[in-house]
Amino acid sequence: MTRTVVAEATVQRGAPRKSLVACLIPLAAVLIGAAAYAIDPTELPDPVLQQRYLALTHELRCVQCQNEAIADSPAGIASDLRREVRDMLLAGKSDDDVRNFMLARYGDFVLFRPRFAPKTAWVWLTPGILLLIGAFVAWRIVRARTALVPLDNEPLEEDFRR
Repeated sequence: MTRTVVAEATVQRGAPRKSLVACLIPLAAVLIGAAAYAIDPTELPDPVLQQRYLALTHELRCVQCQNEAIADSPAGIASDLRREVRDMLLAGKSDDDVRNFMLARYGDFVLFRPRFAPKTAWVWLTPGILLLIGAFVAWRIVRARTALVPLDNEPLEEDFRR
């Protein structure tokens, strides 16, 4: 008889836990599902403004991550920069105003495509100069190799006969 009493006591103690878990599982499912329908805080009310926001955040570099756009970076500073871009666009600033603000604050590094200026000219001119140098070196090598190949085999055959 003691076994039966112990078994009943266990069932009675475990029953409230099971019912609590049974209530919490659907509640958790509803709360998790509701998060999927939440409005993105970076979404702007105007679709044109949203497109400008997306273009600017993909054009600006995260100053902490250095190889990621602020749109893709999980860094805290990138979040602050995204919020700053959003606030400036909502205030009616143009894309150039946003870029100039970021340039004044963080320098040319913040742009993935730096502007052409005397300070950044090397960024734009170096690839072309290296391409020209490479083409010139390749041309000289090809020219030197063709100069070494005799066009007529008869003089060589005469040299071998001697």
